[in-house]
Amino acid sequence: MRANSFDVIVIGTGPGGEGAAMSIVKAGKSVAVIERHERVGGGCTHWGTIPSKTLRQAIGQIMESNRNPYIRRTGGFMRPAFPDMLRNAQSVIDQQVIMRQDFYDRNQVSVFHGHARFHDAHTLEVQPQDGRPVLRLSAEHFVIATGSRPYHPADVDFSHPHIYDSDTILGMSNTPRTVTIYGAGVIGCEYASIFGSMGCKVDLINTRSRLLSFLDDEIAHALSYHLRDQSVIIRNNETYESVECKPERVTVQLKSGKTIANDILLWANGRTGNTQDMGLEKLGIVPDGRGQLQINADYQTALPHIYAVGDVIGYPSLASAAYDQGRFAGIHIVEGRCEYRLVESIPTGIYTSPEISSIGRTERELTEASVPYEVGHAWFRNLARAQITGKTLGMLKILFHRETLELLGIHCFGNQASEIVHIGQAIMSQKGDANSLLYFVNTTFNYPTMAEAYRVAALNGLNRLR
Repeated sequence: MRANSFDVIVIGTGPGGEGAAMSIVKAGKSVAVIERHERVGGGCTHWGTIPSKTLRQAIGQIMESNRNPYIRRTGGFMRPAFPDMLRNAQSVIDQQVIMRQDFYDRNQVSVFHGHARFHDAHTLEVQPQDGRPVLRLSAEHFVIATGSRPYHPADVDFSHPHIYDSDTILGMSNTPRTVTIYGAGVIGCEYASIFGSMGCKVDLINTRSRLLSFLDDEIAHALSYHLRDQSVIIRNNETYESVECKPERVTVQLKSGKTIANDILLWANGRTGNTQDMGLEKLGIVPDGRGQLQINADYQTALPHIYAVGDVIGYPSLASAAYDQGRFAGIHIVEGRCEYRLVESIPTGIYTSPEISSIGRTERELTEASVPYEVGHAWFRNLARAQITGKTLGMLKILFHRETLELLGIHCFGNQASEIVHIGQAIMSQKGDANSLLYFVNTTFNYPTMAEAYRVAALNGLNRLR
């Protein structure tokens, strides 16, 4: 094998690329990864999941401290400044980069930096950003894990200093008083919660009839209520007519006739797959209008030896899902099989304040499918652990079959929701009678813990059957 020839080349070092590279190299194959930017980690590490969640955590800690009666009595009230919070995020990013670079180094995965473009079906040209000569690499298989970027409509001036997207907002050097967020998907809701917690006046413009329609209705309604409690104005069923930029304000004219003028505009409506200028079209791999690639159940594109995973293939656009997709694509390359079952039920984690996490079906889906189900609730305000920590807002909701007691859905809203949901996930993944509400009834949980919510919710649900 030539020096620049590998068994597999992975394009992108985000979660999808890392999952693919690690699974393939562990199987004894030679692997190279290509990263367009100076450091590994992809958008998840540098512009998405890690910085936004670190920012949320830092702001949450300050606001929790401000609610402490002792702090208020001593005049120690703090008002979070956006740039200061971002500096905390940078330290976490640096730690993540060092760790992930070490994964590649220890596993002898070659890392090349530059823009990758297909020369032919088995050859890539890599153009370094520092002006060095183009490098040519070849492989038997490829995995495209190039991620996505915020969608930019042509009539919005993103060069204006007060217009941001979810990437550029991380470079904002001041703390705004008022914020317009256009788009109320996961990213829009998370940033609405962040700015609302900071005391900013927020207008959240939602192009749909309600927030996050994929959530269970009860959870979505709770999110709407608590966002409004954070002084977020939610404007449903609205679309923009135009965006006008002034020196100190950005005005969004809505088609309904409303005019929203605030200090900044954060555009959070849609994402575009990073497939531009990769030479894919000449291979017969044609991205759709949003730059996303079509794949089959084994993550193969129109050319079977070229795979695609992560945000570049669209839904569900989660870091956790991308890593598993990369791992499953790698297994298929090496062994010719794919763990389809493992990607059917991926938990959703939404890092609003409080956070949301769910897995399985919603009440609406079960009703439409005529499944006889029942509901069990555990309200955090009734749990000793929540009372001790003072974080009593939220609930755990279990949906289960009325006759078999099979678990059908787990939905959690409140502190540590994204952690709590995994207990339910583990039981739902079991086969037959092992997937049963009775597991929670007959299991002894540490006391006091948030995990105890499962026993409380299970008993609550059983009581509804009597």
